Amino acid sequence: MQYRTLGRTGVQVSSLALGAMNFGRAGRTTQNEATALVDAALEGGINLIDTADRYGDGESEEMVGKAIAGRRDDIVLATKAGLPIGEERNHRGSSRRWLVTELDNSLRRLGVDHVDLYQIHRWDPATSDEETLSALTDLQRAGKIRYFGSSTFPAYRIVQARWAARDNHLSRYVTEQPSYSILQRGIETHVLPVTEQYGLGVLAWSPLASGWLSGAVRAGREITTNRSAFLPERFDMAIPANRARLDAVERLAKVADDAGLTMIQLALGFVTAHPAVTSALVGPRTLDHLRSQLAAADTVLAVDVLDAIDEIVVPGVDLAPQEKHDTPPALLDPSLRRR
Repeated sequence: MQYRTLGRTGVQVSSLALGAMNFGRAGRTTQNEATALVDAALEGGINLIDTADRYGDGESEEMVGKAIAGRRDDIVLATKAGLPIGEERNHRGSSRRWLVTELDNSLRRLGVDHVDLYQIHRWDPATSDEETLSALTDLQRAGKIRYFGSSTFPAYRIVQARWAARDNHLSRYVTEQPSYSILQRGIETHVLPVTEQYGLGVLAWSPLASGWLSGAVRAGREITTNRSAFLPERFDMAIPANRARLDAVERLAKVADDAGLTMIQLALGFVTAHPAVTSALVGPRTLDHLRSQLAAADTVLAVDVLDAIDEIVVPGVDLAPQEKHDTPPALLDPSLRRR
């Protein structure tokens, strides 16, 4: 396992990190299975665990808390808040009111007195940067969080938050958590140059592209991944973007075979090769999944392999732009771009 500094914090984290989104109902994972995954991850050298209040409406945090009991100090623990929890209109977003309340809920579920990294799950256009950063700074000063970061923010929002922190003498986001894979390279255009400029750590989620790069999705095979069961549109071959992804996967499989690599090694090696990326988040449901991902921990892709990937998926291009999560609101809501 490789270890890298998380932004400019001085904290050393593993180049692969354990994402706990599949703990509980989403991945049909029991507590015993979740604990076994944490055990195997720590044994394999992973020291960063990432969860969120939204995962199973707190179930993932509860499972992580039980799994790490007695060894909290050996783990860099990260969680997130901001996505809706239930139907109550104020149980979401990044207002001071919600963040102060929900952090206490997360700490209770995790069974800890602080988290190392508290992340805003999505940019909240209804809340000012000053409001959010002021609340996060106070929570940091209270000792409930060590650092805070953003997740899936557009590049311009990362810059705006940086300016707001400077102008209001507040602490700053030290990390960004974007979606990044061989098939979704859009963040190379704007987000990663900004994180490099400001020295932010980058925790890349979905490096296996929702299973497209796991080796389980190939031409002529029935798709039976867990993700395909509840997001079937992402694997519907009647959609042109999905056909383009499948074509790319077939070409990437040949690159991996020629290099003596698995698809997982190719995919994770690609993400962790980018100089802006600190860690790639893997979200296994089973021990077999985790073992196949840990096998990629020390993968270093040769220059000719990286060049071959660039020929298949052009740098800075998302093959499935409809699945982007940082699209500016005005592109989604016509009323916001009309007087």
